[in-house]
Amino acid sequence: MIATIEQLELALKLLFAAFLGYLMAYDRRQQGKGAGMRTFGMIATGSCLFSLVSANGFATADPARIAAQIVTGIGFIGAGVIWKNGSDIVGVTTAAGLWVAAAVGMAVAADLYILAASAALITVLIFNSRRMIPSA
Repeated sequence: MIATIEQLELALKLLFAAFLGYLMAYDRRQQGKGAGMRTFGMIATGSCLFSLVSANGFATADPARIAAQIVTGIGFIGAGVIWKNGSDIVGVTTAAGLWVAAAVGMAVAADLYILAASAALITVLIFNSRRMIPSA
């Protein structure tokens, strides 16, 4: 059993993952994109929680197995946001963003805070690159 203080530390990791997920999708609603702050926040939180439970909840479990399943599961969710509209394919960037949100949550669970925050910031920059670089 994990001590109460340790559980509070794990809960703070969940909050940080949720915050980074929210940050990643902050501008998406204003841009009229499908998956927004709640979706990105939940994916980052969920992947963090799965990673934390895998690493801390089972004495004999292999956390790498859960990490591999998170990647597969997010691939399934990402496929659901990709649509073909005539000759256009929409949602690929959103699907990629959801994939990164899951990785950010996993990085937080692994105590890789700077890596997680860097990935979230890079994602924000990429999402907003169209406004910064008109031809992007």
